[in-house]
Amino acid sequence: MPASANNLKLITHENPRSYISESYRMLRTNIQFSEIDHQIRTILVSSSEPGEGKSTTISNLAVAFAQEGKNVVLIDADMRNPSLHHYFMKSNRQGLSNLLAGQLNVKQALSETHIEHLTVLTSGPIPPNPAEMLASKRMDQLLEDLLQTFDVVLLDSPPILAVTDAQIVATKCDGVVFVLGSGKVKRDRASKALARLQHVNAKILGVVLNNKPNNNNEETYTYYGASK
Repeated sequence: MPASANNLKLITHENPRSYISESYRMLRTNIQFSEIDHQIRTILVSSSEPGEGKSTTISNLAVAFAQEGKNVVLIDADMRNPSLHHYFMKSNRQGLSNLLAGQLNVKQALSETHIEHLTVLTSGPIPPNPAEMLASKRMDQLLEDLLQTFDVVLLDSPPILAVTDAQIVATKCDGVVFVLGSGKVKRDRASKALARLQHVNAKILGVVLNNKPNNNNEETYTYYGASK
C-alpha cells in the first residue's frame, strides 16, 4: 500500500528498524511487565491537552502489539475530535457512536486494517452526548465482548483536562498511559491531569514524554513507569 502523509506517522509499520520503533516496542514490553499478578489487556492512552501526540502514540503502540502476534483492537473513543481513521485510511461514517446507540453490532462496526492482527473501531459520527455513551452499560458490554476475541484493547480518548471522557474510560481499563508533550504543557497542567486520573482511582502505567529532542536534534520520546 502506498504511503500517505498520515500512515507515515505509523513509523512502527513503515520503518520497524528505526530507533523510534524500538522505543514503541520497549513501551509495549514495559506495559506487559508492569503487573506480575494481573494481565494488562485494556489500556487507555490520553494526554492532558490537545497536540501532545496521544493518537500517534496509541496507533504505533497498537502496531507494536500486533507485530508481536497479539490480536489487537484499537478504539477511537475520542468522539469529539476523532483522528484514528486517518492513520489507517478508514471511513468514519460509522463506528463506536453507532454501536453504542444500538444502530450496529460489533461485527458491523469493526474494520480490518492493512496491518496483520490489527483491527480498528473508528469513532463514528460525533454524538451530542459522548460522556454519557462512554459511561453506559453498552460500553461495559462492548469491552467484555471484545476481550473474548482480542488479546489487547487500546482506547484513545479526548484530552483529560478538556472533558470528563478520559476519566470515564479510565475506570473501565486495566491501566492508563499518560502522554506528555515535551515543552508544550506546563507542569501544573500535567499535574492537574494526573490528579484527575488518580481521583477516579485509575491505574497509571507510566508516562510517555513525547517529542523530546535528543542529541542528534531528532524528535523522540522516553517512557517513565509509574511508581508503585
